[in-house]
Amino acid sequence: MDYIEIHLNIIPKNTLVNDVLASKLGEIGFESFSESEDGMFAYIPVNLFNGESFNKIMPKELFGSRIKTSNKLVIDQNWNQEWEKNYFQPIVIGNDCVIHSSFHKNVPVAAHDILINPKMAFGTGHHETTSLMIGELIKLDVRGKSFLDMGCGTAVLAILATMKGAGPVLGIDIDQWAVENAIENIGLNHVPEIDIQLGGAELLEKAGEFDVLFANITRNILLNDMPFYVAKMHTGSVLYMSGFYETDIPLIQERGESLGLIYQGFEMKNNWVAVHFVKE
Repeated sequence: MDYIEIHLNIIPKNTLVNDVLASKLGEIGFESFSESEDGMFAYIPVNLFNGESFNKIMPKELFGSRIKTSNKLVIDQNWNQEWEKNYFQPIVIGNDCVIHSSFHKNVPVAAHDILINPKMAFGTGHHETTSLMIGELIKLDVRGKSFLDMGCGTAVLAILATMKGAGPVLGIDIDQWAVENAIENIGLNHVPEIDIQLGGAELLEKAGEFDVLFANITRNILLNDMPFYVAKMHTGSVLYMSGFYETDIPLIQERGESLGLIYQGFEMKNNWVAVHFVKE
């Protein structure tokens, strides 16, 4: 698959600006981001790129930083090689979990060793939202529980849940590239029982109920899709969501409570948050 690579030159560099821009771009189809020395790179499949939408949401200045953009076409290539050279470093979460790729050597020993060849799919664990969700999942006892990984990306959450004894496990993503990568990563980790499907929340209409639901997407999509999640929850089911900022919590909380969920609180990392609901 060919991609459009947008280089965002942020002067002076500001990680908060990076986060806000990534959130905005995620809402119009951008699916992968990486930091650079002078800002960041953002990637979107060629067939999803809309210049008018991009120009509409892209500010010239944000939080005191000037933003300059340039773009180029990136032809389909060996993304594992690109990640090895430029981006992906092992993620180590205490003694509980290590996430790494096939090219990493001398990886620390952890209870759960997850092998990820990320290509262009979101979810290596480097982004705050993914690491927040991993942290929440590590704390949960999911043995024998049905699990949903909504917006699964690399399927790292589905894989971790399966390693922790969850089942059945379903992962859903709207992007064909992510689904292909998720299936590849499932094979690498020898957990073929995970079901990966291409599509959106409408696929849940044919699914059964879930004990544990994780959704790491964007605020607006979550607000729209929460009724689909709630329809597949029973008394005692838990829902964890991320992909938005602390300032977005009131909207998310209000939406969840209007659907009959009980808000349990949140965890935060660099202004990104993961919230927790339960159905009673």
